[in-house]
Amino acid sequence: MKQSLRLGVAGLGTVGAAVVRMVARRADALAAASGREVRITAVSSRDRGRDRGLDLAGVTWFDDPVALAASPDIDCVVELIGGAEGPAKATVEAAIAAGKHVVTANKALLAKHGAALARAAETKGVSLAYEASVAGGIPVIKALREGLTGNAISRVYGIMNGTCNYILTRMEREGLTFEACLKDAQALGYAEADPTFDVEGFDTAHKLAILTSLAFGVEIDAEGVSVEGISAIQPLDLTMAEELGYRIKLLGVAQVAEGGIEQRVHPTMVPKSSAIAQVMGVTNAVTIDADAVGELTLIGPGAGGEATASAVVSDITDIAAGVNRPTFGRPHAALGPSQRVAMQRHEGGYYIRLTVHDRPGVAAGVATRMAERDISIESILQRRSESAASKDPHGRSGQPVPLVLITYAATEGTIRAALDAIAADGLLAEAPQLIRIERE
Repeated sequence: MKQSLRLGVAGLGTVGAAVVRMVARRADALAAASGREVRITAVSSRDRGRDRGLDLAGVTWFDDPVALAASPDIDCVVELIGGAEGPAKATVEAAIAAGKHVVTANKALLAKHGAALARAAETKGVSLAYEASVAGGIPVIKALREGLTGNAISRVYGIMNGTCNYILTRMEREGLTFEACLKDAQALGYAEADPTFDVEGFDTAHKLAILTSLAFGVEIDAEGVSVEGISAIQPLDLTMAEELGYRIKLLGVAQVAEGGIEQRVHPTMVPKSSAIAQVMGVTNAVTIDADAVGELTLIGPGAGGEATASAVVSDITDIAAGVNRPTFGRPHAALGPSQRVAMQRHEGGYYIRLTVHDRPGVAAGVATRMAERDISIESILQRRSESAASKDPHGRSGQPVPLVLITYAATEGTIRAALDAIAADGLLAEAPQLIRIERE
């Protein structure tokens, strides 16, 4: 058997501790799969005194993860610190510069610095592996980079943030507000004290940028992702979605479009009959549309120590076996430029909830502004409370009421222009709600 692969684990949080335990527990299986013993020889973390329930006898402790990365007694650095800058970036850069393989779960680092790190790893002839960076325990990186190389991919999309999916699931099932569900998610540890990165879609955007590069053979471009979060979703939107045969999910979507690749993250109405609509709670799912296999949906745990460690250890096993694939599926020089497609050019169906004044002619005025821009309306629903309607003998209270439209395919630009005209007419009591529809 070859000389053992010596691992240095930087970061001993939930995932790091799970990796240490998994490598020890599966030592024989990893050796059998890779033809090489895999062992942890060094670790680094900010708190030496914390009891993590780990047996670290004979393991060298580094207070500085960069020093760990430069150690001659390590062959592969496992970076589980997190963050796009600071110690995580310095550790990965030091490891590559020292000619060591790197395994990371750090989607923020890859989204911002992936191109430079991939070039450096290629120059040094080492692996930069990151299966755990997207969708936790779901092997979507391997599916795109290895399993589907014979396919031309037209679209990849999915639920990539368990916090948002948990909140939307609770809102739908229990009729709760976003704020109430977020508070519960924080109490359960599903959401951070500052949840902005998750609920406003930035976490999903980083993951989507990685999948876009792999799926379409282009340079990673996180800045090209159009991002909207879920904080503006109201219980009424979920109720209306149910009535219309849809379910609301925060999706990351990348697809081939005229002139380039669309990358977008936003609340999305998906048909209730679709596989992705059945994914509830903190579970993640990624769907790949390809010419040979058709539609492929991968569903599983998107976070958690054991699930994420599973993906990390998978990468470690590949490295132990001598597998060294280009970081984003092909040599960096072979990646195409990222051609951004502006969100204004996106074409699809839309759910539009307008809060209008309940008076004669409002619905007709809305329909006129839509027709002026050749926007066809599939359905229109207006809700008035019985108490409000009873105050007027003609059933018109003048009070704000919701008016819901479902459109046929239209461009984002024309939809926005029509809404601006409706607002200019004085028909709206508050800002409109706009949710895109992703059909099967």
